[in-house]
Amino acid sequence: MKILMVLTSHDQLGNTGKKTGFWLEEFAAPYYAFLDAGADITLASPKGGQPPLDPKSDEADAQTEATERFRKDGAAQAALASTSKLSTVQAASYDAVFYPGGHGPLWDLAEDKDSIALIETMYAAGKPVSTVCHAPGVLRHVRAADGSPLVKGKKVTGFSDSEEAAVQLTDIVPFLVEAELNRLGGNYSKLADWQSYAVADGNLITGQNPASSVAVAQQVLKLLG
Repeated sequence: MKILMVLTSHDQLGNTGKKTGFWLEEFAAPYYAFLDAGADITLASPKGGQPPLDPKSDEADAQTEATERFRKDGAAQAALASTSKLSTVQAASYDAVFYPGGHGPLWDLAEDKDSIALIETMYAAGKPVSTVCHAPGVLRHVRAADGSPLVKGKKVTGFSDSEEAAVQLTDIVPFLVEAELNRLGGNYSKLADWQSYAVADGNLITGQNPASSVAVAQQVLKLLG
């Protein structure tokens, strides 16, 4: 069982002068869910090397059992520091792909040709394509075989407009995940802010927020049997 995890390389929060990147919990929890299930995990990012960590996800109130485990795991830290360049990744080598969120993917992965092609290839091959929180934004330019938006008519979720308003970044992000999924014709649903919620529609799996990361990983493992 080979699983690819794709992280952002983008570290600037718009023009605020603040940093962003990937959200630690959304990487760590699925990483260990996959690892403990016996998966062989490859990490990739557009630029390769160490992806930027969203500093907010490093604060005390964002910590979980998985993030604490990561801090004591030298092997996982080394793997994260040396991600493969996304342009070198072959979709055929993997059984599933998972995208952690954080605000970073809205700027780079959502527009990345290699990421778009990877998702289209893996989805068409019937392999699980999974994203959580802001990462469903990476689906915005992905097309189905008939040329329509991949999410059109499919059950999806992702970081809600009300959650974006709660973190006061509505006017900073390049687009709102909920609004974009709806614009593309996705059958978007959500729970109350910050509740764990994952949706599977065939081999497309999406999660609403950081609390949903384990639920998404579990859906992936379920599909992989």
